[in-house]
Amino acid sequence: MSEDLFGDLSAPTGSGHGPTGSGHGGSLSDTTRAGLPLAVRLRPRTIDEIVGQQHLLAAGSPLRRLASGDTAMSVFLWGPPGTGKTTIAYVVSQTTRRRFVELSAVTAGVKEVRAVLDQARRDLNQGVQTVLFVDEVHRFSKTQQDVLLPAVENRLVTLIAATTENPSFSVISPLLSRSLLLTLRPLTDDDISVLIDRALTDDRGIHPAGDTARAFTLDPEARDTLLRMAGGDARRALTYLEESAAGAEATGSELIDTSTVERAVDKAAVRYDRDGDQHYDVISAFIKSIRGSDVQASLHYLARMMEAGEDPRFIARRLVVLASEDIGLADPTALQTAVAAAQAVALIGMPEVRINLAQAVIALALAPKSNAVVLAVDEALADVRAGRIGLVPPHLRDGHYPGAKTYGHGVDYTYAHDEPHGIAAQQYLPDELSGADYYRPVARGAEAAMVDRLRRIEGILRMHSAAEDPPR
Repeated sequence: MSEDLFGDLSAPTGSGHGPTGSGHGGSLSDTTRAGLPLAVRLRPRTIDEIVGQQHLLAAGSPLRRLASGDTAMSVFLWGPPGTGKTTIAYVVSQTTRRRFVELSAVTAGVKEVRAVLDQARRDLNQGVQTVLFVDEVHRFSKTQQDVLLPAVENRLVTLIAATTENPSFSVISPLLSRSLLLTLRPLTDDDISVLIDRALTDDRGIHPAGDTARAFTLDPEARDTLLRMAGGDARRALTYLEESAAGAEATGSELIDTSTVERAVDKAAVRYDRDGDQHYDVISAFIKSIRGSDVQASLHYLARMMEAGEDPRFIARRLVVLASEDIGLADPTALQTAVAAAQAVALIGMPEVRINLAQAVIALALAPKSNAVVLAVDEALADVRAGRIGLVPPHLRDGHYPGAKTYGHGVDYTYAHDEPHGIAAQQYLPDELSGADYYRPVARGAEAAMVDRLRRIEGILRMHSAAEDPPR
């Protein structure tokens, strides 16, 4: 059965809510109802109350025009949890004169989507436009997204779709190309601190015994703890604060200190500053632990970063680099594992992706190590930057254009596949770099096999040099 989210459709437009609609498993309920979580009660009512996302809130920006009802564009809101995606949809619902309908991709199927679009078509015939908010749109199947496509293309509805995953991977291209993509950034500690202050002082916030004339006192160290644990997630910060206030009140206190916060969230505070020395110290220890093959320490630092709210994309990027820099061909599957983990971060997000990251960390920590790849490319780059370049040998140059043979280009080139072992004994490096030795495999893991193979290949290639320069 449909739930009326924002009031009677027959309500006068001057009420401030405008025409509203039904929700299927939605979250944009009446924020004045008793018993609602703090994060819902404090949800901004106007665009100017939104905290953070200043890059999207400039005068005349698409977001402001959307909230004012001056545009019928469809948008995708992509960002981490707790950064304001649902808030933006709520603000639009409060300020526009259009019917507002919410669907959750977790619970809504094709039938529900078609029903909303059919109603939108009937309303449009009566001069009423529809704003459709789809939460967690990445969970919609391709079929469900296909159903939305004509409605978006013909502006039957204004679509606001929220996702924590990269829409390039989870949303069909035709739907994405007909919409505007707005990327939300993690909230800063200053942003979260503004919300904490609002929660402690606003009538809709938390007050001892519900008395708005009284206020809880938040110890500075407890504030720092909340900021660390929030990890840029406003909803998490307000949830922790609300539980901490309840814990303080249960003991007859109006002071929220660090121990109260830690008890409220049932975990120890994570000593980790995402913008300070601890950030660099922990990621450094993480990489060095994997490089040093200490899987237990590697997992510890991974858990420490995740619990502190570190961006999982940052962790995944470092693993991809490490896979080639510290493992390389000692285990050729290491890079595949790291890239797969990075793709999982983009497709899934936290908290589930913690498992994918842990799998990659364990595999990379236990893999045989070699830095031969990074040494090889850096030494080759050093030679090029030093001017050791030289001319490409004539037989390796392009010989397909008219007149190339006249210059000797491509002449006497030996096709490797016609040779024994598939190796053609001929000069490949420029004269100036003859004898350059960049890649030196180590005798560990799969790269150990490279040592003997490289020795045999270079022996065949040296046969060419011996033939060109016979002993005098």
